[in-house]
Amino acid sequence: MIWKAYQPNAKAPWNLRRVVHLHRRAGFSAPWEQIQTDLADGHALALDRFLDRKDENDSSMTNTIGDAAVASNNPQRLKAWWLYRMISTNNPLRERLTLMWHNHFATSNRKVNNLSLMRQQNELFRRLGRGRFADLLKGIIKHPAMMIWLDADSNRKGKANENLARETLELFTLGVGNYSESDVKEAARALTGWTVINDRFENRTSRHDEAKLTILGRNQPFTGDQLLELLLDHFDTARRIAWRICKTFLGEGVINEAALEAIAKGLTENDLDIGWAVETVLRSELFFSDSNMRAKVIGPAELIAGAVRSLELDQPPPSTMILSSWAEQMGQDLFYPPNVGGWKEGRSWLGSRTVVARANFANALACGELWHPAKVPDLDQLASRYEIDVSLKERVGWLCELLFGEVIPEAVSQTVSELEKSKPSLASAAAQLISRAEYQLH
Repeated sequence: MIWKAYQPNAKAPWNLRRVVHLHRRAGFSAPWEQIQTDLADGHALALDRFLDRKDENDSSMTNTIGDAAVASNNPQRLKAWWLYRMISTNNPLRERLTLMWHNHFATSNRKVNNLSLMRQQNELFRRLGRGRFADLLKGIIKHPAMMIWLDADSNRKGKANENLARETLELFTLGVGNYSESDVKEAARALTGWTVINDRFENRTSRHDEAKLTILGRNQPFTGDQLLELLLDHFDTARRIAWRICKTFLGEGVINEAALEAIAKGLTENDLDIGWAVETVLRSELFFSDSNMRAKVIGPAELIAGAVRSLELDQPPPSTMILSSWAEQMGQDLFYPPNVGGWKEGRSWLGSRTVVARANFANALACGELWHPAKVPDLDQLASRYEIDVSLKERVGWLCELLFGEVIPEAVSQTVSELEKSKPSLASAAAQLISRAEYQLH
């Protein structure tokens, strides 16, 4: 069975490394207390808890920050709002999927130029991102942010604009190579009449092309909704969703074609239920295999939110405005993906400039520059709360377990050696560990 459920065994025990792997890969890391609880409770209860589809009600603080960000018309504040959500959420998988769909349906405020619409789209990802793909696709394609981004308003009978149709086929559903140029042109005609009026979707039938069209071998008059249904029924759409989910939760070279096909087939049998696919992957033996651990480059937002969450830097929390600026320096400018294809992710995160930014971020954390005014974090107090031995070596080893899921002897010895040259600081130790190559992989 390709997607056999994980069961701890001698070769793959439920240990600290796998607990930390779950939280880093599928969420935004976790504090020591949560890690220890998951370790003690065992894999079944820990996975049930992580995968719980609890309906996380937005706090008044979350809503207040979001409303203020939109009202300010300052994009940095909207980015800060989302990072606040990543850091403070008690449903990290939900937030991780929101980030995944932001990259799949990549939309940039550079063109939309409307923070209210960008926030609405983000909330759609959050609300629909683990349900039926049909609901998500229809909600996002018809949302004004996407329609403005892909020029839907200029697509009308006799004057078709192919942008929305092309990206819907190429990026959102079928994928490259599974349609023809004729399909794109005909799909664009099917979508004529869809427009945005006063920041709301509207279907103007007077602009719609009612002629018979041939799309993916089917010849008939098409409405936009009928086009979407045709795409949703196509196996290549299921395969595209399977690819996106596996790309998010599995490392390079971990999955083969047979495993991808199995997820795609399961999706078709389960009404394109995204949640089914996500849970199948995260409960699998493959997800917890040695080959899948530390096999994927961590993205900027995940790295930043994970560092804050795992080190419990919340009293007071750092400035999410400052954090959003660091994400941008590392190559992930939230709400501003580079193009319709989104961020390439993986090794593409590690350019010469962005690698330096990662190290500088870690140093800024140690120096307290993530706060305004500056405040050096007292990680010794955190270690003492968890009754970690006061020796520098023991505390650096504990940080290694917290951040990596295991003690890496070389990392401990090198970090201790560097710190002994000056006044030891556990915050500096954390910065050195976060800067290491091992931390860039999760």
